[in-house]
Amino acid sequence: MPTTAARRRVLPLLLVLLVATVALSGCARVRAALAVQPDDTVTGEIIIATPEQGPDDRGPAITVPPDLESDVDVSRYRQDGYAGSVLRFSGLTFAEVGQLTEAAGPAGSAVRLDLLRAGNRVHLTGAVDLTTVSVDRADFQFKIGFPGTVLDSNGEADSSEVSWTFTPGEVGDMNAVVAYTDPNAPSVVNWTLGLGVLVAAAAAAVVLLARRTRNPPVSPPSR
Repeated sequence: MPTTAARRRVLPLLLVLLVATVALSGCARVRAALAVQPDDTVTGEIIIATPEQGPDDRGPAITVPPDLESDVDVSRYRQDGYAGSVLRFSGLTFAEVGQLTEAAGPAGSAVRLDLLRAGNRVHLTGAVDLTTVSVDRADFQFKIGFPGTVLDSNGEADSSEVSWTFTPGEVGDMNAVVAYTDPNAPSVVNWTLGLGVLVAAAAAAVVLLARRTRNPPVSPPSR
């Protein structure tokens, strides 16, 4: 089946947990830096924290789905008066990143983020509904890098990275178009080599057939 319309859905933990975290305290820090690799896997670091309530405050509880416990490292975070967790992972597929949303339960209903590949273009679209979030000490940021060139985006973009800072009380829209090679597309080198082999095989077959079917040499008459 052609891959030009292969749809992949991604719901990064950043965007889902910000809803769950705010529900706990009304203010939070949720920051994520993700990097899409050339093979369409994801590496990243995500911070989920709330204002520190005391020296023993560990911030919001984070539960990683059992299937991903060996792939996601969770450590404590304490900085700028916030307490929480840092999640680090690498080599996750888009589907596995989506599984991390289980940590937030039904909170993900306020979040939408899709990646759609069309040939060598990847289209990112999404929205985050923060209309019920207080502006008090709210810090929501999302950054994603790609192994290619950002052609268009409504975020802060450079050649290969896009970032968004979301405003509490509003719905934040996201979109970006990125150009990088489809990892499932046939390699140009392999295609060229394969074509060369086919041409060589066809030529050899023609030569062999010609040798088998040509007229035998005429011998001179015997005396």
